[in-house]
Amino acid sequence: WVVRLLGLVDGGPVDWTGDENYEVRITDSPWEMEEILATRDAEGYGARMSAGFCWPWSDAQRGEPLAPDVRIGEWARPWNNKEERRHEGAPARSLWATEDGGFGQVGCVYTAQGFEYDWSGVILGPDLVWRGGRFVSDVRASKDPAFRGRSAADFDTFVRNVYKVLLTRGMVGTVIYSTDPETRE
Repeated sequence: WVVRLLGLVDGGPVDWTGDENYEVRITDSPWEMEEILATRDAEGYGARMSAGFCWPWSDAQRGEPLAPDVRIGEWARPWNNKEERRHEGAPARSLWATEDGGFGQVGCVYTAQGFEYDWSGVILGPDLVWRGGRFVSDVRASKDPAFRGRSAADFDTFVRNVYKVLLTRGMVGTVIYSTDPETRE
């Protein structure tokens, strides 16, 4: 379903028809997404939020909490810790997906890839929006330094695969929020 949704295989998107063992939810706000995930986390499930690399990523300052760089209106959360050591309660980068203290931060593909957690919250940023019955990418919306000066065609394949990774981390359910109103609709 995910690879068809993202246009990574032929055939075009298909409706999610449900699965008794898996839940997919779309939310209207990052607050709602986080509330669902926090509830699941409190119930003992593992839960994490992740996003496309569409916001700046500040370096952590010693003695200060991680900067709330992922900003959507009034909602703001920090990216996961960049460092390979704990920082003010945040786990090391490589442990963000599995260690206590990772919830409340937003992971990226580089820290989510290779890990699964029970509940995954995915923020679709302005780098991939729904237009004319399909997803359209925009390299200008990316803050990933790996794509400075690269072609839009290279980015299109890359960003679709980024979201494929993020959308397939949840083992029990995935909650999706898009920053773009047309995409949410």
